[in-house]
This record gives sequence, structure tokens and C-alpha cells, in this order.
Amino acid sequence: MDEDAVSEKVRAFYERHPYPPPVDNLEDYRSLWQDPERRRADFHLAWPTQAYREDRSILVAGCGTSQAAKHALRWPEARVIGIDFSATSVRHTEALKRRYDLDNLEVHQLPVERIGALGSTYDQIVCTGVLHHLADPAVGLAALREVLRPDGAMHLMVYAPHGRIGVYMLQEFCRRVGIAATDDGIQELVAALGALPPAHPLATLLRQAPDFRQASALADALLHPQDRAYSVPQLFDLLEGAGLQFGRWVWQAHYDAHCGVMARIPQAARLAALPAPERSAAVELFRGTMLRHSVVVYPDDGAPAGSQLSFTGDAWRGYVPIRMPDTICVEEKLPPGAAAVLINPNHAYTDIYLPIDAREKRLYDAIDGTRAIGEIARANAQMEAARVFFERLYRYDQVAFDASGTA
Repeated sequence: MDEDAVSEKVRAFYERHPYPPPVDNLEDYRSLWQDPERRRADFHLAWPTQAYREDRSILVAGCGTSQAAKHALRWPEARVIGIDFSATSVRHTEALKRRYDLDNLEVHQLPVERIGALGSTYDQIVCTGVLHHLADPAVGLAALREVLRPDGAMHLMVYAPHGRIGVYMLQEFCRRVGIAATDDGIQELVAALGALPPAHPLATLLRQAPDFRQASALADALLHPQDRAYSVPQLFDLLEGAGLQFGRWVWQAHYDAHCGVMARIPQAARLAALPAPERSAAVELFRGTMLRHSVVVYPDDGAPAGSQLSFTGDAWRGYVPIRMPDTICVEEKLPPGAAAVLINPNHAYTDIYLPIDAREKRLYDAIDGTRAIGEIARANAQMEAARVFFERLYRYDQVAFDASGTA
């Protein structure tokens, strides 16, 4: 099919099967993001060297049924623009806008590829779970790049191939036997999955992913008319072709040669010495089960905002650490020598956890979102130990840094 035909099939699919499933209550979400430190950490993941501000312009490209409304709730001082080519998704978003009096939200029925028609540029673009469903992802990403401001940041999420091999096997099965994306077809698919052999590559994912208990999620994963995935090298090629450059992985410990099991394999030192793209590609292959890649990227005509974070030299002393708000600090049933174990529940791998000793626990407890590393270290008389420890916290996604005072 040509690109227009593919786009029309995808649009029609989402009119029948809006995803995520529509919701009418965002109270829990709003309550969660009332925490100012959560918002600060989120901001400084993308802009560690910029002063914190909330009055940004945010484009949610392919906003689905609720994502733009959530961003408008999260950032009440921001101007949020949501676009989606599905009238059903736009209608559900408009309903949330009315319910929550979201005067800072605009919603347009518009495909990603035509974002330039709005005649605006944006500080931040959020495009998650969208590019891999476009007829030509490169065209869509290039259109987004055109409306990203020079000092802006873009948050992208695309599917990864290796962890989704079972998904693609079942997609092909459905095509071969003629299971359609209808209510009857979905029920037929549910019945077939009940007999799926336990060793099938999809079986573990079905057990672990609660979303798959919903008919709309099964349809989106297994009956979608357009779906492709990107390995790490393919993703870097996509970014380069669109005039974008890599900033950071949203959860960078997944790709870090110093974190979890990757630091314990015999090849750890050689792995750590590779250039960043090759290192991430190797980790993806070794881990083998990544379902998606979430990344922060920037225009390629400036320095990535995160590239100025370094733990060599002296600038790190001025970084203000902000705890990641979801971190769990475990203080019972600990490994030998540990005073606590830090766990970020957003991590997909159980080997990624950070034991800390009593000295490190004092440094961690001293994080208040106000004092810089240098001040914390002087108070504890541990300057070099603090440098090493805060770099480890950063690698393990336990802190974000406000480095605006050192820019």
C-alpha cells in the first residue's frame, strides 16, 4: 500500500480501538504531580543546565485519548498543544479538557506529518508510541524537528525489536489465519492466546504485562495495521536523518555498562570502553528483552543539554542533586555491608539496584534539592567519595541534577 493508504488504515484502526483506553478520572495523576520536586526532577532530566521554569510550550504529538490532558494537568503554567489524527482520541481529550477546566490545553485533529500547519514552535515535544505506527516515521520525525526550538528537547519512545519478537510472531499468525481487528476477531484472538504454548516468546510478556489483559491493548499490539521497531543503531540512524542528536536515555541504567549484571560480565571493561552508541547497542543485544527505547534528543545544531554534565574537572561540585521521586530506599534484609538498597521501580530489570554503605547513606540522606554536591561533601568531609557516589546515583537513575548554576 502507498503511504496515504497506510495512514488511512491506521487512522481507521484508532477510530475503532482508541488507545490507551479512554479514562474520565485523572485525580490520582493530578495528585501525583502536585509534588514540586517531581516536576523539578522531570524538567532537569531534559534540561540539566537550564534554570527551572514551568511556563513552556509543550507539543504532545499523537496525544491519544489522555496524554495531552495529563501534561496540561502536570504543568498548569505551560501552554500544551495536543494533536492526533483520530477524531475519537481528540473527542476524549476534549472531554477531559472540559472536565478539568484545562485552559492551558489546545487540541487539534491533525497528523504528525502536518504539524507545521499550526505555524508554531515548541520548547518541548513529546512523541511516545507514535512514530513506529506512521507510514513513514522519518517524514514524521523530520516534521517535528522543524517545529522544535533551537534550545528545545524532544522525548521520543519507539518500539525495540528483540523483546517484541513474540509480538511480531503473533502478528504474522493473525495475518496468515485472517484474525481481523473487530470485536469478534479480538475475542477469537483471546481464545487462541489461552492455548499459547508456555515456551512461546510471547507467553512471558503476556504474564508480565497487565495491559494485555485489556482487549484494546491486545488489538494495539497484535492486530495493528502498521508497526515497526528500531534497534539502537537504527534509532541513531533515524535521529541523524532528522537532524537530531542523542541526549540521554530516559532510564539510562538499562543501557549502562556500569549498572547491574552488565558490570559483572567478563567483558565489562571492554564494553565500558566502547563509544556510547556502540555500547548501548551491545547492551541491548546482551539484555535481549527490551520492549521499547525512550530517549531525550535535541536539535543537531547545538550542544545537547545533557552533554555538559561531567564528573571530571570541578563543575560537578555545583550540581544540585534532586532525588528521583519514585525511588524506594530499602533498609531491611540487606546484602552484607549495605546500609540500604536504592531501587527505581521504573527500571525493567531486577538486577538494576544500588546497594549503599553507611557513609553513602549519609550523603544520600543529605540530598534536599537545595544544596550542591560540594556543600554536601564538605559537610561530610568526603569530597572524592562524594564525586564517585553521585556519579553512581546518576548512572542508576536515582537523581537528576540542577546544574544551571554551573552553565
